[in-house]
Amino acid sequence: MLQLEHVHSGYGQVNVLTDVSLEVNGGDIVSLIGANGAGKSTLLKTVSALIRCREGRILYDGKDISKLSPHKIVELGIIQVPEGRQVIGELTVRENLLLGSHIKFAQLGRTGRKRLIDEVCSIFPILRQRINQIAGTLSGGEQQMLAIGRALMGEPKLLLTDEPSLGLAPIIVDDVCKVLLKLNEDGLTLFMVEQNALIALEMAKVAYVLEGGKISLQGKGSDLLHDDKVRESYLGV
Repeated sequence: MLQLEHVHSGYGQVNVLTDVSLEVNGGDIVSLIGANGAGKSTLLKTVSALIRCREGRILYDGKDISKLSPHKIVELGIIQVPEGRQVIGELTVRENLLLGSHIKFAQLGRTGRKRLIDEVCSIFPILRQRINQIAGTLSGGEQQMLAIGRALMGEPKLLLTDEPSLGLAPIIVDDVCKVLLKLNEDGLTLFMVEQNALIALEMAKVAYVLEGGKISLQGKGSDLLHDDKVRESYLGV
């Protein structure tokens, strides 16, 4: 579904990613782990075209998308849940959700938009209770649910999640992970950047380790859980 081939990207004159190649197959959960500053968020932003791919290619369903605009990337069905949630705090939960459907807003019509909101609220029932509440007054966990729900309003084919467990209480992390696993079981492909390596590797069919902007290890998530280097560096074992 998604392939990165020898990708370089970064900010200004600085390359953050160097010669990165990886693959996300349809129907899989693929995780990317690494230390802070390794380039994980930069990689997701490069896929989303928020940062330009300087060298190499990004392929989606076999077509090179590395020169497309962020708007066109979303139209293809590649939608990102950003690090830190980034809900619009001054808007209500409903308004935030509606923003997620902006690509298809007119096409969906009122009935289609209501259907999507109902689907999101069936996944996250707390959002139905908070539907008219100002998003900035939600708890961190509720804002994370809203951020995921907003992404689902765009009907993604490939969901990119950047640190979905960051700053959340363990019980909320468990709830969020269960939702992501259920979405995957229902057919949604996930590419997940996650600072909690244990969660990332337990959930992933395939995982990659990013160090200094380069892929240093890759394999089945279950295999990397038992890799000595990964256990020492990322699992504290």
